[in-house]
Amino acid sequence: MTVIIANSVLDNVVPATKSLPDQGQEQKVPNLTRLVHHSHVTTEFDPLRFEAAASLQLQLQLEKQYLDTETDTRLIVSPYNSVPHLLDISALERQDRLFALALAYLKPIRDDYATAEYAESFNWTEVYDLLRTLSQAENHAWKSQSYYVVIFRSILLPDVDSDRLYDLDAHSHQEATASGGLLKYWFGAKNDKHRNLATCIWRNRNDARLGGRGPWHAQARAAATVMYEEIRFTTLKLNIEDGVQSWKLSPWKEDA
Repeated sequence: MTVIIANSVLDNVVPATKSLPDQGQEQKVPNLTRLVHHSHVTTEFDPLRFEAAASLQLQLQLEKQYLDTETDTRLIVSPYNSVPHLLDISALERQDRLFALALAYLKPIRDDYATAEYAESFNWTEVYDLLRTLSQAENHAWKSQSYYVVIFRSILLPDVDSDRLYDLDAHSHQEATASGGLLKYWFGAKNDKHRNLATCIWRNRNDARLGGRGPWHAQARAAATVMYEEIRFTTLKLNIEDGVQSWKLSPWKEDA
């Protein structure tokens, strides 16, 4: 198995100025600390990965009265929709909370995401436009803030134990979620060449260190040689500029 740790990526400053896709009516912004209860959203992987099904949690109807059992502060932030995998947004600072909510809309926009440029593989423009909208809804002036991004590009072995892979991934995500700093985890489906992509967006590097220290992460690292032909790790710094007017991905530097 080949393990590659890479930091090579072209710096890109991308204006976040496109409007959200026209959905036929004016977008309504709900209470940004209460969500539709996660039990009202599918637990199927594909809608959560490829259709941003977690965004349904943000679609509270302002004019409707909800029972306490119908709303929550726990957000679906991965393809796993069950309690140990949810992020309590009420425990986050405002900007982190708003970004986590916007990331509920994250989904790939091309089929070759496993090998394509990371910045071109997801609906980032929609995510950042929504982040700007959410900030404005709270009368908040977004201040430049950076996040820690990890990208995993892998080639799975043809005879990989899928059940074991699932267990390692799911329990590792629970460990990471418990640290409180993982705002988004996404993974795709392997292609016909067994290639896949996964990514984590953390509040900061220290959160990632803490989130990766658990026993399930240790087991996952130990099992890598029997599951992957190759796995490549890339760490990036994501900076979202004032007012969410632009965003930039650049190689992570330890003094960043």
